[in-house]
Amino acid sequence: MQHETNFQTTQAVVGQAMHERLMIRAIYNAAELTLAPHQIVLRNDALYLGAVNPKKNRRVDEDPSLGYFKLDGLSDLALTDERFEPLPAEACGPAREGDQVIVALD
Repeated sequence: MQHETNFQTTQAVVGQAMHERLMIRAIYNAAELTLAPHQIVLRNDALYLGAVNPKKNRRVDEDPSLGYFKLDGLSDLALTDERFEPLPAEACGPAREGDQVIVALD
């Protein structure tokens, strides 16, 4: 039951962040990340958050892109007061064949 409550909290935070275009802070693989959530994807019967990690090291000529974070692996989620500008729709296509976008920014 605890797992279900945590999952519902995760969904609520991510949903609000996507609706209001707010960054979220979370722990993933023991690292604290700040993410701009863009979509939730079903992949291999598991839900993933498609989000931009603005602090990810990128080449100078590389545009920001979505990274995918297993929702079960995110903990200590919290909204920030920092807004984000969504990526263009063409940059948000499914990452893998078979990915099913469940929720996306409108």
